[in-house]
Amino acid sequence: MGKGNDLGWLGYFIGRSVKIQHLDICHFPEGRQQIDAFFDGLARNQSIRSLSSHQLGDYGSTALLRALGNLSQLEELTYSGSNLTRNGWSALGTLFESGACKLKKLWLYNNNIGDDGVAALASGLRSIGPSLNKLGLSDNSIGNEGLSALVAALANCTSLEELDLSCNDFSLAAAGLISLSDWLQSNQMDLKHLDVECCGINDEGLQALCVGAAKHCEDLQLAGNDAITASGLRYLSTSLQSESCRLENLYLGRMNIGDDGAEVLARGLIGNKSLRCLHLRDYEEDIAITRAGWSAFSAVLCDTSSVNNTYLSNHTIQELWYDCYVHDDDEDEDIPENIDEDIVLYLQLNDEHPQYAARCKILMNHTHLDMTPLLQWGLKCLPLAVGWFERSKPCTILSINEGDPNLSRRRQVLDESKEVFQSRILTALYEFVRGVPKKVLERRDELALVAAYDDKIAMVEEEKKRIQEDVESRKRKITQLEEENKRLRGVVESVRNALD
Repeated sequence: MGKGNDLGWLGYFIGRSVKIQHLDICHFPEGRQQIDAFFDGLARNQSIRSLSSHQLGDYGSTALLRALGNLSQLEELTYSGSNLTRNGWSALGTLFESGACKLKKLWLYNNNIGDDGVAALASGLRSIGPSLNKLGLSDNSIGNEGLSALVAALANCTSLEELDLSCNDFSLAAAGLISLSDWLQSNQMDLKHLDVECCGINDEGLQALCVGAAKHCEDLQLAGNDAITASGLRYLSTSLQSESCRLENLYLGRMNIGDDGAEVLARGLIGNKSLRCLHLRDYEEDIAITRAGWSAFSAVLCDTSSVNNTYLSNHTIQELWYDCYVHDDDEDEDIPENIDEDIVLYLQLNDEHPQYAARCKILMNHTHLDMTPLLQWGLKCLPLAVGWFERSKPCTILSINEGDPNLSRRRQVLDESKEVFQSRILTALYEFVRGVPKKVLERRDELALVAAYDDKIAMVEEEKKRIQEDVESRKRKITQLEEENKRLRGVVESVRNALD
């Protein structure tokens, strides 16, 4: 490119094309006339859905803005590596505000937008908000004021699913992060992925952000915010324990978690029902967690103190140390040092056999199942106990990957035969049946005692009734005697009157 009108002819044929859907422009040659000719042709195209531009310079960026007003079919725009002034960002905002573009995806990377640039873009972002589902503003020198302005501009972005704010400076942006958290919690929002990697977020910032992010995002990227300490992670841990937690993937690589942070995060997994992947490292990073830190995760994944606690353990978390952005299934999995083998086993169970994970952990760690707690309900619990063992039979044949998943080496989850499992069932049910009669007899003694008291009460009631009848009989006799006495006094009175 650069000789004659090559760029103009390229723009001409792009404008005529009805098949081109994606166009990537990087580095224009010198010459404003060629640039104008290229974009004049591009502006006539009606098939391009996705346009990427990189390092266009001031004039190329201005020409691009003119062309964008005609690309009404455009759905995705990537603009990076160009240092536009505030007027340039204002012009882009005006273009969006005009309604000419109905973008679904907007990526503005490495453009040094700054707080002023975000303020200039605000009106335009409000206009395209209803159609926008992905927005990227990575590496743009955005601080507290810019973040607050952005959140206000995103009020209409009710369809936004992904927001990338990585590599900005939120070290002093607690107020902006509070606004972001409040925005996430609005009833209209359904954001799935939030990326604030390498943003200088500290403990105060994490406290401001984590409530809204944990409740309303599926993926939260916090890697590289190494100012966060175990104290800040406690706020995140509390959010993970909330019943309303929605997080499925949490990225915490390059943060110097350590044993204290591991213990804090492990507590957050108690009762959590959503998190699948907790990425504690990425790339080739070593994790500064010793065996003591890993043991905290072991206790959460399988609490062996009782059968009930084992059942209530975490059976959803599947990964603790990988970053899915860079993890390649064609490579060997690098398991961290100092980690208990049981943790690897429990994670594999949760991943490969989630429907049987709880039963497998119970059978693995409780050879003898105590039936005594069930005896209080009598024989009505016997069918339930039998049913539980029947549903647990598949655990005897389940297997999981061993080592490199590409080698297809698998091992049994339970190291016991079907005969041993059957013997375990019979032993448990025998103890149950043997324990029931004793409870029944105890219940009969209680009933006999109650019956004896009932008999005594009946006798007292009967005696009381007899006494009441005697009293009534005596009252009737007294009444009769009084009437007879009255009659005799009348006779005496009559005799006296006759004698007189």
